[in-house]
Amino acid sequence: MGGHSIRNLQLTPLSAVATAVDSGDLEDVRLLDSYDTDDVSDSKIDEGMKRIQVEVTGMTCAACSNSVESALKSVNGVLTASVALLQNKADVVFDPTLIKDEDIKNAIEDAGFEAEILHEPSTLVKMPHGTLVGQFTIGGMTCAACVNSVEGILRNLPGVKRAVVALSTSLGEVEYDPSVTSKDDIVNAIEDAGFEGSFVQSSEQDKITLGVVGVYSLIDRQVLEGMLSSMKGVRQFRFDHISSALDVMFDPEVLSSRSLVDGIHGGSNGMFKLHVRNPYTRMASKDVGETSTVFRLFISSLFLSIPLFFMRAVCPHIPMLYSLLLWRCGPFLIDDWLKWALVSFIQFGVGKRFYIAAGRALRNGSTNMDVLVAVGTTVSYIYSVCALLYGALTGFWSPTYFETSAMLITFVLLGKYLECLAKGKTSDAIKKLVELAPATAILVVKDKGGRSIAEREIDSLLIQPGDTLKVIPGTKIPADGVVTWGSSYVNESMVTGESVPVLKEVNASVIGGTINLHGALHIQATKVGSDTVLSQIINLVETAQMSKAPIQKFADYVASIFVPTVVSLALLTLLCWYIAGSIGAYPEEWLPENGNHFVFALMFSISVVVISCPCALGLATPTAVMVATGVGAKNGVLIKGGDALERAQMLKYVIFDKTGTLTQGKATVTTAKVFTGMERGEFLTLVASAEASSEHPLAKAILEYARHFHFFDDSSVTTDTQNIAKELKSGWLFDASDFSALPGRGVQCFIDGKRILVGNRKLIVENGLDISTEVENFVVDLEERAETGILVAYDDILIGVLGVADPLKREVSVVIEGLQKMGIMPVMVTGDNWRTARAVAKEVGIQDVRAEVLPSGKADVVRSFQNDGSIVAMVGDGINDSPALAAADVGIAIGAGTDIAIEAADYVLMRNNLEDVITAIDLSRKTFSRIRLNYVFAMAYNAVAIPVAAGVFYPSLGIKLPPWVAGACMALSSGVSAKALDHLIEFLSNNEMIT
Repeated sequence: MGGHSIRNLQLTPLSAVATAVDSGDLEDVRLLDSYDTDDVSDSKIDEGMKRIQVEVTGMTCAACSNSVESALKSVNGVLTASVALLQNKADVVFDPTLIKDEDIKNAIEDAGFEAEILHEPSTLVKMPHGTLVGQFTIGGMTCAACVNSVEGILRNLPGVKRAVVALSTSLGEVEYDPSVTSKDDIVNAIEDAGFEGSFVQSSEQDKITLGVVGVYSLIDRQVLEGMLSSMKGVRQFRFDHISSALDVMFDPEVLSSRSLVDGIHGGSNGMFKLHVRNPYTRMASKDVGETSTVFRLFISSLFLSIPLFFMRAVCPHIPMLYSLLLWRCGPFLIDDWLKWALVSFIQFGVGKRFYIAAGRALRNGSTNMDVLVAVGTTVSYIYSVCALLYGALTGFWSPTYFETSAMLITFVLLGKYLECLAKGKTSDAIKKLVELAPATAILVVKDKGGRSIAEREIDSLLIQPGDTLKVIPGTKIPADGVVTWGSSYVNESMVTGESVPVLKEVNASVIGGTINLHGALHIQATKVGSDTVLSQIINLVETAQMSKAPIQKFADYVASIFVPTVVSLALLTLLCWYIAGSIGAYPEEWLPENGNHFVFALMFSISVVVISCPCALGLATPTAVMVATGVGAKNGVLIKGGDALERAQMLKYVIFDKTGTLTQGKATVTTAKVFTGMERGEFLTLVASAEASSEHPLAKAILEYARHFHFFDDSSVTTDTQNIAKELKSGWLFDASDFSALPGRGVQCFIDGKRILVGNRKLIVENGLDISTEVENFVVDLEERAETGILVAYDDILIGVLGVADPLKREVSVVIEGLQKMGIMPVMVTGDNWRTARAVAKEVGIQDVRAEVLPSGKADVVRSFQNDGSIVAMVGDGINDSPALAAADVGIAIGAGTDIAIEAADYVLMRNNLEDVITAIDLSRKTFSRIRLNYVFAMAYNAVAIPVAAGVFYPSLGIKLPPWVAGACMALSSGVSAKALDHLIEFLSNNEMIT
């Protein structure tokens, strides 16, 4: 190993590390921003808290994960800690002002497990979190007045929290928010003040792991280390010559990951070739390595156990061989020597892992499956050794049970191997998602004028925001971005679940991991690394798999008392049979040849220890949750945790928002009627001018209708600021002032000094205007046709009505019928009037309707259904649905909706398809029915197996399980658990949806 660390002036540590940047831009809200596991699931991480993930090696069962969790929670400064057994990971939220990352790692290692801090697979430029401390050189300062001048200028910059300048060293230290002010802005401010400025380093730190090809000798290694030592921005590095892995810690404000790779490649004249190692791939290879290790141990134990079985069961029937085994060599027979040697290697060589794991558990005051194995095999081994020594000393030879110990270890390893295979299959979903991202990308190199001058292939993990990438037909899009040239159809089914290819033209957004089908495209990367949609889906699935369903608490409690209970039962079995034999309660014929009451009782006791199996109980929930979240992600249903999965199977009500959820969200104006002498064109221009600043879907429909009326233009209308400005500049819209949106009513503004109102009846009546019978009848007629009547008043006179229809999604009726068949009551909530709401509900088959509900009142509707303890789901897509989604027991956001709605939800439907509501609920029900079956099997197995092993039925039925048979039963139970998991994966995958 080689290492290097830059020696430089120390930066002042930040007092707190902010965990999020509140940009206020909805486009930058991420899927995961609101999701935290366990105790933080209902609230954001407090300001200044830090979250890390740690890989934990050595956990074998639920008791291990519980002991690691307890060790972490006992550390002062740790807010929450969640440990996932199947992923071998710990998710920890802590106060960085009290403890460091290393303290977390040390706590896990003190508990007897190996730990490694997992750095985000960033390796890329990403938005810095919170504030940075930057160090700048400032030349030209001559006195204290200069220092004060520079400090004053720096402190006045937006985003700068603190600035300190030292005249003696010509250095300045600035704490700033990089989302507001960049390091270049600070340098420019210094230079504008008449001084020389340059950036030195920042407090930000990033890590990248590279695979290096070309290091074949000590000289090559020294050349590589020398290049890294002289590279500005590199803080630390470590090269492992065995795996050819290079870990580099660097300052991303000074050095980008691509510059680092290019610098090494160019500086070595191409001698060193580097590629970024994906963290997910590295972890997958570790899982494969663990499975291979267990399999190798199992095969070793099996081959060493076969001679033992041969000597005991076969050799006695072959006189020549048996006579050789009965030769005496020293105090013992050849048979005894061979058994002792073979079993010793199995016991302490192959079985060493059980002693290590058992010792680790006992040091932490907990017990696990390894304790049972270690106790059972050790007792059998020690008894056999003592029996041999006792026979050599006294001449009284008791039977030995060496093969019992060997076969126990063999069968237990078989069970472990089957469990490893089962665990590996549960992570297939993550592997498949990771494989969606292409390994390389074609970077379009441009000159200063923006002209393309070359193309080069780069590692896709080295893409930076702003890069122009070429995507040829048939290849995957390497990052989220915007099309800058070309047009093509893109298959997005692997990410969104939508099977129909989507046309992508200039300015269209594209998602990394999707497939370009036909034409060549140039895209500009906008989101890379952990900010991409694919990375967020992977993180969401991974975090959900780490979360614990409430039902898991039962299994954790049973696991915590299981081993002590079994050991107590084994001791009780030993005492009962030994005392019964001593007082003559059973005949001497039951004893083995040359045996005694103690040996007879001991074999029952060992059988009790080794037949019991807590594994099926501990793995039932986490494996099922992993499979369900993986199958869900494959089908476009993202589940944010085991608790949400558990609640969904108990749903009684599903509340649907109408606009954009039951309907297509593409409202169209069907009719426009003027009730005064105003021209139709003038009326539409007035209404469009009033609605131009509104974000409501109905406003977009009205603006589109008015434009089409004037210009016969079918292009879709959006109401962002730029488009509004264009509409106003084009001259056909009037200038509107004092615009205000009135939630649940409409909008009002002033045009030419006269007030215009556009909205529902409530808005008109509240402003003291009368609605004539003619207008009322026209509106009622619209509402009975499931259309919405928009009333327009100008200068306090009701001048006209617009009829707006929002077509229902084609699958709504099928989904409503499906929910009713599942025993779930569908409910519709809308801000629309009662007549329109009832017409829509009647068309789709919904009986329970809540109409004229203000956006703030949707959450109250949810709570009204929860009052009797019912489990309620809310399905919505808009910003105004987010309070109701958060208030519901299960919030389901339509993926085509807004980011804020997605943030507040427990389930995210990537496709804009309501059939996925059925998929989500059905997936939850199937998953938890399997979990319950696993629990029943695990409890029933132990409830039946332990009494049989203890010899409860031996006096009446003559049923007796030797310890090695008990071990085989335990391995078989693990195999059944693994097979049940296989069946679960196949079952959920093949039964994706019912309707």
